[in-house]
Amino acid sequence: MADVLEQARAYGFLGPGPVAPHVEHARGFAAAFATPPERFVDLGSGGGVPGLVLAELWPSSGVVLLDSMERRTAFLAEAVTALGWDDRVEVARARAEEYGREHRGAFDGVVARGFAPPPVTAECAAPLLRPGGLLVVSEPPEGASRWPAEAVATLGLATEAVLTGIARYQVLRQIAVCPEMYPRRVGIPSKRPLW
Repeated sequence: MADVLEQARAYGFLGPGPVAPHVEHARGFAAAFATPPERFVDLGSGGGVPGLVLAELWPSSGVVLLDSMERRTAFLAEAVTALGWDDRVEVARARAEEYGREHRGAFDGVVARGFAPPPVTAECAAPLLRPGGLLVVSEPPEGASRWPAEAVATLGLATEAVLTGIARYQVLRQIAVCPEMYPRRVGIPSKRPLW
């Protein structure tokens, strides 16, 4: 795994600095889940963090590494094959808005690290989650909540917790089916955010 992430860093698909802190940060997402999700999506997977790290932690979970960039998804597909995970880890090259329309309610978990601002992340994630599923988002180290309860409720989500430790993570639960009107067309969530 370390070799794969070193390669991701060399290609510029991972943030700056050594790989170890990226791995530690990725493992922090797992604390939100009482048990490993049956299936989860890593939104904007990039170089595979946190998706590949969580796939290693949760060997029984089905994983989708979702990214819209061809170079990144080609790298991820090679990494998945090299790790011998082709049977349970899928690499999908698509816009999150399109993927959400095609795979409604198909997942127990969605994780996002640096995907987009909160309203865009929520709108792209909520349609993917089945009721009871969790959205876990990496957050800035300090600051007020960026997830207003009334706004996230329009997507069937509810804020559940903020986890701190290695990093800070916002946890939201899908408490109702996301309305069919979401996600909106490609680009609209960022052009006209819900909040």
